[in-house]
Amino acid sequence: MSDVTIKQLAKVLGMPVDKLLGQLGEAGMKFSDPEQVISSTEKVKLLGFLRRTHGKNEAAPEVDDAAPRQITLKRRKVSELKVATPGGRGAASSAKTVNVEVRAKRTYVKRSVIAEETAVDSEREDAARKLAESQRQREQEEQDRIEAERRREEEARQRAAEEEARSAEEARRQAEAEHARQAAEAQATSEPEAASEAPAAAPVQDKPAEAAEASAQTTSGGSTDHSAFGLIVPRIHEPRRREKKVVAAPAPAPAPAPAPAPAAAPGSDAARGAKARHGRDRDDVAGGKRFASGELHLSDADRARRSSKRGKPGRSGRDSGRSASASTSGGPHGFTRPTAAVVREVVVGDANLVADLAQKMAVKGSEVVKALFKMGVMATINQTIDHDTAVLVVEELGHKAVAASEDNAEAALAAHTQNAELEGEKVSRPPVVTIMGHVDHGKTSLLDYIRRAKVAAGEAGGITQHIGAYHVDTPKGVITFLDTPGHAAFTSMRARGAQSTDIVVLVVAADDGVMPQTKEAVQHARAAKVPLIVALNKMDKSDANPDNVKQGLANLEVVPEDWGGDTMFVPVSAKTGMGVDELLDAISVQAEVMELKAVEDGPASGVVIESSLDKGRGPVATVLVQQGTLKRGDFVVCGIEYGRMRALVDERGKTVQEAGPSIPVQVLGLSGVPEAGDDFVVVADERLAREVAAERQQKRRETRLVSKANRLEDIIAQMGQGAEQQTLNILVKADVQGSVEALRESLSAIGNENVKVNVIAAGVGGITESDATLAAASKALVIGFNVRADASARKVIDTAGLDVRYFSIIYDVIDQVKQAASGLLGVEIREEIIGIAQVREVFRSSKFGAVAGCMVTEGSVKRSKPIRVLRDNTVVFEGELESLRRFKDLVDEVRNGMECGIAVKQYNDVKVGDQIECFERIEVARTL
Repeated sequence: MSDVTIKQLAKVLGMPVDKLLGQLGEAGMKFSDPEQVISSTEKVKLLGFLRRTHGKNEAAPEVDDAAPRQITLKRRKVSELKVATPGGRGAASSAKTVNVEVRAKRTYVKRSVIAEETAVDSEREDAARKLAESQRQREQEEQDRIEAERRREEEARQRAAEEEARSAEEARRQAEAEHARQAAEAQATSEPEAASEAPAAAPVQDKPAEAAEASAQTTSGGSTDHSAFGLIVPRIHEPRRREKKVVAAPAPAPAPAPAPAPAAAPGSDAARGAKARHGRDRDDVAGGKRFASGELHLSDADRARRSSKRGKPGRSGRDSGRSASASTSGGPHGFTRPTAAVVREVVVGDANLVADLAQKMAVKGSEVVKALFKMGVMATINQTIDHDTAVLVVEELGHKAVAASEDNAEAALAAHTQNAELEGEKVSRPPVVTIMGHVDHGKTSLLDYIRRAKVAAGEAGGITQHIGAYHVDTPKGVITFLDTPGHAAFTSMRARGAQSTDIVVLVVAADDGVMPQTKEAVQHARAAKVPLIVALNKMDKSDANPDNVKQGLANLEVVPEDWGGDTMFVPVSAKTGMGVDELLDAISVQAEVMELKAVEDGPASGVVIESSLDKGRGPVATVLVQQGTLKRGDFVVCGIEYGRMRALVDERGKTVQEAGPSIPVQVLGLSGVPEAGDDFVVVADERLAREVAAERQQKRRETRLVSKANRLEDIIAQMGQGAEQQTLNILVKADVQGSVEALRESLSAIGNENVKVNVIAAGVGGITESDATLAAASKALVIGFNVRADASARKVIDTAGLDVRYFSIIYDVIDQVKQAASGLLGVEIREEIIGIAQVREVFRSSKFGAVAGCMVTEGSVKRSKPIRVLRDNTVVFEGELESLRRFKDLVDEVRNGMECGIAVKQYNDVKVGDQIECFERIEVARTL
């Protein structure tokens, strides 16, 4: 434990300094100043006093910073060992000395530490033993419960079986009585026919009757009661037996084939004998149906299909005809040509794989790819297309597109949030006011005067580059202010502030007038449909001109009240405080007119204003609560991140336990840094939050996989640019999410047809080793905006020789990136004409050949510069001068209006009337 001041210790313990000084005084230690240093011994003494005060008499452990808990001794012993090495052929063996090093390491631990570990182990074993006992008890209870349920099910099954057996027996008896009656009628009918037949046929006709009689006696008198033996007779077989018994009377046929024994029961000996003799029972009723025992469940089509499969060559004409008719019917599994196109309902999501779409529509993948090509989308079967393209291709192929159902965790979250909003009682809430305007018009200074705090003093360059959220207790009530930056790069940040607000206060400097960001703020307020209040700042200056501001805003359809409009204009001065009370009155009146209300009791929901990554606290997000009350310990889902609220901190750095509607707080405990502008919702448990975050992450990943550059027009637009266009790769790391967003948009807009800026990665937090490795692999420029590189990243930066630049003002970032991009453009070679000479006469020289007598008509002709010979304004030769003379003197330059003699090197075809053009090449650096 290190020595700290009393103020620092109170901050760590989360208690007031006065209370800590009082406890120290009660413990017998005299401290009067919060800046005094308290030692480790005094802290231990205070701890013992507090433990005794609260009823714990055991002594606090003594702390000894200097005494180690364990000591490690390392020993090293070096010895030599001679090893004989065999020599080569004809050579004697030799000895080699080898150094042997032995290292020993021993660790000695304090007895007190061993005793503590032993006590911890015993406690752990005791806890494990109790856990195992409770687990065994739960398993025994579960086994008893399962056994009881099994017994109940067995009893119910047995009762059902007995009931089924009784009903089956009764049905069987009725069927047997009916069967006996029909058998008697059949016998009476067959007696006259038997008398007219030959005597040899009589025994054959009597046998079925006898068998029927014996069967009737057997079934009526000697029936077996299956329930007596505990057998369960399935009810499903009884209709089949009855159906076979009902078909009893055979049709009279002249064929000599023996008639079947319909009077015999399926289980009788006569039936079994007949089946053994004839193979399968036949029924010669109309239709010629044949079936085996147990095939009554087949339909006509199934029986016909089976008969056609069993057919063999050489059968009778009747069987052949039947097989032919069965084969033409086809059955339910035969192929039938569809009479109309099949229209399917295809489920289409946000991201759809081409192969999956083809499978859902039951078409080949090549057909879908062909349809996409016709639509101008260059996609393969393994690529992903977006929702709109998928709907178009499904409709193009003649099917119906159906949106994917939202029966998931997101729908459960929406229902949970809607119920919380509908059930809660709405109460009045403070207004949320966004301060907007051009840069350096005094927005933060005005808010600084209202808050009575020097907010603007800590901003780099005197400008606001982060969005700030504050709630202020004014005489008119609590008002929440959102301070947005005014630089052109922070457009998204201003739009986010306008969407989260109730009232927009547009700050315009009276000495500067309406500027570009002023117009943009008016557009944001009008798009968000929120009322606008104009604060004419810097009215204390001598050159203030409020009428100029009113005229400029009137051109934007923002008309003051004194000009007949509906917009309040309030003259203020952030320096002297003039008009600040009137501005607060105007805000309060506007809030009363709007009747702002929100549900206070219930799960909280709101929006993320800003987010950052703190090295000590982890992901930190500034949120604005819009509904409900956010409490410490709540489970929150925020965009693709989730977590439990470990702490809530207000704008003054104090920890609070809850935050109501319209109150901004910083939250700690999220799984990652959320995007600025994401909505957050409090959920019931961590499981739902994790599921919602996972689904959103999956949707974002699928959306990212959808190719945006596979359009035919995009491919045509990119043709011819790859080889000539240079790319400057940049990796951006900033302190907050809003700055990352502004830097990415501003830097991506830099470039032209010859060079472009590619932001390969952008994130929140310091420059890490992975960032430096990525920059080294992609040869990127690393930009740190209000962040620095850690030790491991600096090693990679030094090794790879990366270019890392740190900034704190966004102006400097944009300017230096423009300079770096301009360096990729290189230089441009331009030719500048410096003089023209007219050929008046041509002389011949034995030394130079043709010498042109010229008059300089424009500029000057220099001997060291290249020249061109023009004839009828057409270049006929390009080279350099061999000689330039003025009379007999060799000169370096001849100016306008003077005569000279010019000899062109390696060119003797100079004629009268030609022009000799003298020029020079200069290098010009390209700029964006």
